[in-house]
Amino acid sequence: MSTEQTHAQHAAPNSPVPARLIAAAALTALEGLALAGLGVYLLVMGLLGDPDSPQQAETGGVTLLALALLPLAAAHGLRLRRRWARGPALITQLMAVPVSWTLIDTGGGVLAGGIALAAAALTALVLLVSPTTTQALGAGPRGA
Repeated sequence: MSTEQTHAQHAAPNSPVPARLIAAAALTALEGLALAGLGVYLLVMGLLGDPDSPQQAETGGVTLLALALLPLAAAHGLRLRRRWARGPALITQLMAVPVSWTLIDTGGGVLAGGIALAAAALTALVLLVSPTTTQALGAGPRGA
């Protein structure tokens, strides 16, 4: 039996998944889906649209699709109570905070997106470090 399976058993696998963990997984998945959607949009516009630089749009689209894999995998792992998923989910939120600040600072049409991203990232961070989530993932202090 792997260490992760042992920790998952200590997290009471038969008990319901805490709402905080479900909410963190949902926010992380939403961010991943937004990245994937933007990636598809850029890719399609690079191939079929008339951007200033089709190659740059296509490269950006492929990059965003690749980046979307991290939060989507993390969200899936959180939903399944996999301890490993907490790290990638935290990284996703920590990367989203400066991106949201840049969007907010830019203003205009992206202001609302920046505010929404900041709210989602900060909320997910709080949820991911909450004792309830930590305990559900079996990621608490060793020997506890």
